[in-house]
Order: sequence, then C-alpha cells, then structure tokens
Amino acid sequence: MESEGPEQGVTPAPPGVERVTSNGSASRGAEGPPESIRPALTKAAPAPPPGIPTTTVAAAIKPVNAEAAATSLDDPRLFSNRELSWLAFNERVLDEGRNPAVPVLERLKFVCILASNLDEFFMVRVAGLKQQVSGEVDELPPDGMSVAEQLAAISTKVHEIVDQSYEALHKDILPELAKVCVRILSAAELDDTQRKELEAYFFNDVFPILTPLAIDPGHPFPHLRNKSLNLAVAFLRDVRDETNPGLGVVQVPTGIGRLIPVSAPPGCRHYFMLEDLISLHVTAIFPMQRIEGCQPFRVTRNWDLAYDEEEADDLLQTIQQELRRRDRGNAVRLAVHRDTAPRVVSYLARALKLDPLQDVYTCPSPLQIADLLALVPHTELRELRDESFQGVVAPILKDLPDNDEFFTVLRERDVLLHQPYDSFDSVVELIQRAAEDPQVLAIKQTLYRTSGDSPIVRALARAAEQGKQVTAIVELKARFDEESNIQWARALEGSGVHVVYGIIGLKTHAKACLVIRREGTRLVRYVHLSTGNYNPSTARLYTDLSLLTARRDRRGRRRRSSTCSPGTARPASGTPWWSRRSACTRPCSGSSSARRATRARASPRTSSPSSTRSWTSTPSRRSTARRRPA
Repeated sequence: MESEGPEQGVTPAPPGVERVTSNGSASRGAEGPPESIRPALTKAAPAPPPGIPTTTVAAAIKPVNAEAAATSLDDPRLFSNRELSWLAFNERVLDEGRNPAVPVLERLKFVCILASNLDEFFMVRVAGLKQQVSGEVDELPPDGMSVAEQLAAISTKVHEIVDQSYEALHKDILPELAKVCVRILSAAELDDTQRKELEAYFFNDVFPILTPLAIDPGHPFPHLRNKSLNLAVAFLRDVRDETNPGLGVVQVPTGIGRLIPVSAPPGCRHYFMLEDLISLHVTAIFPMQRIEGCQPFRVTRNWDLAYDEEEADDLLQTIQQELRRRDRGNAVRLAVHRDTAPRVVSYLARALKLDPLQDVYTCPSPLQIADLLALVPHTELRELRDESFQGVVAPILKDLPDNDEFFTVLRERDVLLHQPYDSFDSVVELIQRAAEDPQVLAIKQTLYRTSGDSPIVRALARAAEQGKQVTAIVELKARFDEESNIQWARALEGSGVHVVYGIIGLKTHAKACLVIRREGTRLVRYVHLSTGNYNPSTARLYTDLSLLTARRDRRGRRRRSSTCSPGTARPASGTPWWSRRSACTRPCSGSSSARRATRARASPRTSSPSSTRSWTSTPSRRSTARRRPA
C-alpha cells in the first residue's frame, strides 16, 4: 500500500499546560491559564473502553507557575523527536492489530503492516542515523537528542513494539484463525501423510535450488541480501578450536511461496513454513556434518540511495548505478529466532558489525511476519474481515455514451471528486477517453508511483502509438520504487512517449494531467489536479480531492507549468505558487544545502534519512478514508 511516512509536525501546548513529549521531555504554553479553567485542565482523562488496548498516553496536563512559562521557543522540550514520533504513529497501527473489536483477518493485516513499516524505518531512518555516527556528525535536531541517544531510544521502543506484535500474533490472531480451521502447523503437528507430501515437495522443488555455505577460515561469512530469510546451521565442533565457528548458512529461496499448503480435512486450510521444511531436511543439505541446531535469522540493510542530483551528469544513469550498489549497504538490524544458540547470535552480530544489545532482535517464528498476508485472500469467511468498500462513480460522469458528451460535461462545469468515497474510475476514464479520442492532440501528465499493471500507463502508451503528443514527468526519486519506475518509463519511451525524469531540486509528488483537445476551430484544455499518485489501488484507500476542470484560469496555469517543466527542468519564476509547490512539493534527496552539508561532514555517500512509506489494509469500512501522510 503506497504512501510515505507521516510528517512530524509540532502542535504547541495550550497556555500554561505542560505536555510530556514522546522522548519524555515536557513543554509548556506561554502563559498560565485563567483560574476559572485550571480545575478542568487537571482533571483525569476518561478511561478507555474495556478490552481495547491503547497506546500509552504521552501527555500529562498540569498548571505551571509564571517562571516556568517563560520558555524559549528554541527549548528542545517543546519538540518531539522525529523518529520516536514515527514509532508512536506505528503503535497506533499495532493497536488496531490488538483490538478485539476488529475482525481477525484485519488484525492480521495490521500486524503485517507494522512489520513492513518497521523494515522501511530501519532501511532509511535508522540507516541514516548510523551513517551520521560513522561520519561523526554532531549537529543536534530541534529536540536536542544526540544520534546515540536517538539510537538507544529507538532500540528500546522497537524491542517493546516487536514483543507486543508477536504477543498479539501468537496469543490472539493465530489461535482465532485456528478456531476456523486455518492453521500454520509446526513439525510436531504433522501426520504421516503430510510428512510424505512435504518430503516429496522438498526434494522435487526446494532442494535443487538451495546453495548451502559452510563458514570456516577458508570461507568467510557471505554477503546476505537485504530482508532475506536465512538459516543458521550450527555444527558440533571441538570447543578448543576457536578458529572454526562451526557454522553454515542456507538462504531461504524467494522464488517459491513461503506458506506451503498441506493436506487438511474438508473446509480447513493447513500450511507449513518453508524455512521449517528446510530445517527438517538440513541433514540432507550438510550430510557430512553433525548438526547441533538450525534456526532462522534475517538481516535488514541500509537501502537508501546516496547521490547528488545537482552534480550528476545523467540522473537516470546515476540512480541506476546506485540501485546496483544498494544491496551492498551496511547491516542495520539482525532478527534471530529465540532458540538460536548464544554463540551463533554473537558470531552473526560480529560478522554483520552490529551491536548485540541494540541491533539484535530475538523473536519467535515467523521472523518475516509480512509474508502471512498470503493467508488473507485464501480465507473466504466474510465474518473474519471487514466489509469491502467501493467508491461511487460521480452521477454526472456516469454512463456517458461518447467522448463528446464526457468532455462537454467538464467544459460546462467543474467536477470535484472526494476519494475514496467517489470512485477514482472517473479520473482513469478521463485519461482513457483522451487516449482514444481522435480530437485529442496532446496529453501531459505527472507520474510518481503507479500500480504494476496500470491502466493509466497503458492509456498513455496507446495515445503515443496513435500519434498524439504525450509527455510524462516520471519521478525517479520515488523511494523503493525507483527500479520499477525506470522499467515502465522505458516502456513508455518505447511507445513514443516523451519521458522527463523528474525536476532538478524538487520531488514531483502530485497528480497533474493536461489534455489538449481540438473542438471546432479552437483548442480546449482539460485539467485534472490532485495530491498523491495515479494509482487506482491506493486511490481506494486514501482520502484525496480531485478537481476535473476546463476553466481558463486553471488550464492556463497548468499549461504554463507543463510547458516549462520538460523544457527547463525547473519551474519558471513567474509560474503560480500552486504549480511550483503543489505539483512538486517535496525537496528531493540531496537538494537542500543542509543535507549537502550533512553529507559532506559524514561521508561522500551519506544521505540523511527520509520519511518512509506507510500502507494500510485492504479497503473496508475501517481501513478506508485514512488520511495520507503528506
């Protein structure tokens, strides 16, 4: 689900009110409250409804004296730490996963969302903090926490969140699924028939693609890919031989499903984990070794791109080079199974250059919780999920028989859509009709992220193949989607679309489309403006306002913006403020002087962490209409 992490704004405390921030500090308003309202400010907050877990309230309200009210606006106590605030947001996601009022499959989705969000948090934000440590950057953020203090606080909070998520999974979610005969079996629960099925599957489909690696003085510790699941195989060894760690590594393959269906009674669904299947047959993988133990572990690496687009001769080539280097980033987190031998955990931490206290997370199975989302589409019981939500097609645009009527409606009046309550199909229909309409001469559009099989990308390709002038401003700086954006941008170029790879110094993060149509002897310009991405899937989850218009003032401004952007790669100084900021709102990586200074102090390849993407569950009454983080 595409979205980036929430912006961390600061809400000032009410006058005379002390507020405890997420890092434990306090902030106060400028003046004391009137005597008449002081008792109201000190009343205890009402208790939450029974049975519903809540995040710890981080605000204590009490009156303060006049001396304490004279606090400088630069006081660090007035600010919440950016990273801890992000974790507090994800505690709210976890609360949904622990809420017994939420259907069990929706709770499973929220726990999986949390796991995916934490992956991206470590890959970008924690990785950026660690780069500042290695670069000896000592500049303090507004909250006054040093990098070491932030990393220590993050470790404490994330360990707590991870423990709570596994508790919700094993004590609540999985037992409830077992009640409706949806189970993930352990090795001890397999019957003879299931064991034979799994053994045949292992030797036919799994064993041929495994590559076991024995680690000894002649074979150093291998480079493990980011977020890859691996098995640490401990061998029995002579304790007097300190040079031989007695360890082997087997990477769990990613090309096959991690949840393996096994035979089950009618109406039931039983699964077995792929890593457990490999562990069952580890003696066939290392036939000459005496096995002491075999447990899974998982590595998270620095996945951020480091480049300065203002110094790059070719931004596309620069990003492609960084993408090839990205998988070699330093490790930032190690997750190990709780039954792993201490000597193996210690060895893995040393090999990955991680702090065994802060950076190592000991968890029960499964280590990669997000893969459990595969259970959701195969469970048909409607009572286990929220009712699906479908937006309504705007009546004024519904069932219009031909293109002339469709564009006549937009020419005569503006159409304002409120997604997801109004369907995004009307926006897709505009672009599809424009692609097929012989009266349309040109289409100019921004593309930040889009779905894998996007109807909008297909429509733009068809329009170009029919001889229309099609321009797409494709944002390469779409975190974690850079490679896919390059691939379908190349496909657009192959169809004849003029592709512009972003705008130097800015990050294009908005929906903006201009359709130029010949009507009689004149040209009429139709515009679509909104925030976010041209992604029909996420448009069913996030709230947005979409404006479809042909008004002269709107289309004229959009025309000037779309003309100057591909030609100059910078918005002209005379371009209206909304064209310069709304269509290109985010400073890109390496564009600000502060970030360049930080990189210079840290290392030639250091870039500060950026907000990560949060995603929500399948559209439902509970999960739709969530406000997209800016």
